[in-house]
Amino acid sequence: MDAPDRRLVRMKEVISRTGLPRRSLYDLISSGRFPRPVKISGRCVAWPMAEVDAWIESRIAERDAAAGGRSGRAR
Repeated sequence: MDAPDRRLVRMKEVISRTGLPRRSLYDLISSGRFPRPVKISGRCVAWPMAEVDAWIESRIAERDAAAGGRSGRAR
């Protein structure tokens, strides 16, 4: 198993990786459905890459479970 990615990524990268707009991300954070950011300085926050990736994987797993385990990906 690979070690988790310990990099911190800023909002622009989180938006790019998830495809979600800023407002939706903060709504998900407020409801506890997306990882909370880490404060890296007085006015800057970032997200652990591993937590963002885990959230993306959980969305894929939820989709696959709802589809009866079919991922829709070619093998």
